[in-house]
Amino acid sequence: MIRVSKIAAVAALSALSLAACSSATTTATGASSAAVSASGPALACPAGSITGEGSTAQTNAIQQIIAAYNDACKNKAKIEYNATGSGAGVKNFNAGLVDFGGSDSALATTEQATALTRCKNNAAWDLPLVVGPVAFSYNLKGVSKLVLNGDVLAKIFMGQITTWNDPAIAALNSGVTLPTTAITVFYRSDDSGTTDNVSKYLKATAPTVWTPDHSKTWKGKGGEGKTGSAGVAQAVTATDGALGYLEWGFATDNKLGIAQLDTGNGGVELNADSVGKALEAAKITGTGNDLTLQLDYATKAAGAYPAILVTYEIVCSAGLDSAKTAIVKDFLTYFASDAGQNSLSDVGSAPLPASLRAKVNTAIQAIK
Repeated sequence: MIRVSKIAAVAALSALSLAACSSATTTATGASSAAVSASGPALACPAGSITGEGSTAQTNAIQQIIAAYNDACKNKAKIEYNATGSGAGVKNFNAGLVDFGGSDSALATTEQATALTRCKNNAAWDLPLVVGPVAFSYNLKGVSKLVLNGDVLAKIFMGQITTWNDPAIAALNSGVTLPTTAITVFYRSDDSGTTDNVSKYLKATAPTVWTPDHSKTWKGKGGEGKTGSAGVAQAVTATDGALGYLEWGFATDNKLGIAQLDTGNGGVELNADSVGKALEAAKITGTGNDLTLQLDYATKAAGAYPAILVTYEIVCSAGLDSAKTAIVKDFLTYFASDAGQNSLSDVGSAPLPASLRAKVNTAIQAIK
């Protein structure tokens, strides 16, 4: 796991309230509840079970939240999450096979239409709860620091740059001796929200090179597909000359090199401060309690690391079985709480800014 010391700049994520951790209380009827923070509702800790599925990028984060929620509620509810990829998560949520989905991309228009039926003629909402930067991880003997940019990455992924000593890479890495090693690209073979966000970043920063539309299916040329962020991490770890994209926590857990990104002012290291500067440019484009975000992948703000993704928990605004609705609401209430969000720093994710967290809390409490 990533320790707090590795992301000490978390405070830069704007006005975060470092409020108290959850504590157990007892109601007049003797039922257990837990006070999350001074700014959030108390937990009701209902009994029963729910299942979620989807994004692998949020695996560490959601397992952290599940464990902490279970501790707060003394394991009254059983919560399972299967990290099968964003595409599978959306598909199985819309098919009614799971109670909530996890996706690194908000529902597309066609997916929203299907979700309307699944939620018994009620809208499904995209609730951003995990900020997970995308790491462009590499394994290159003798190179401990590497700077890339959107144009170079696009050319690598489109098969136009094939060796590490290419002049375009050398120009970004003055003073670094780059080997003649061939670049071996690893990408996600499954439908992936991480892939979708990477393709959005490439499209925004190198539109004449990365010509495909953004997609959950990889559209690059060449390379080898691997299942999930774990599969990409394992492949990069085992291959000298490898380059792949994966969620920050997986890169750090596997002790992989992480390229800095140059947006025009030199290389920017991936850390909580640089992620926070990029997140400041995000805009809410959803309506009402659907909190779909538009990220600015092409931001040139000084010190901003633009290759970020937000994982959404996808829920029915209404129409789910009442017992499951109670658990979904309670679990997400903890997820969005000060205690829940601040704990994500331990596993390579960044807490939501307080202003966005308030909107998420409002949406969660509106679920019927």
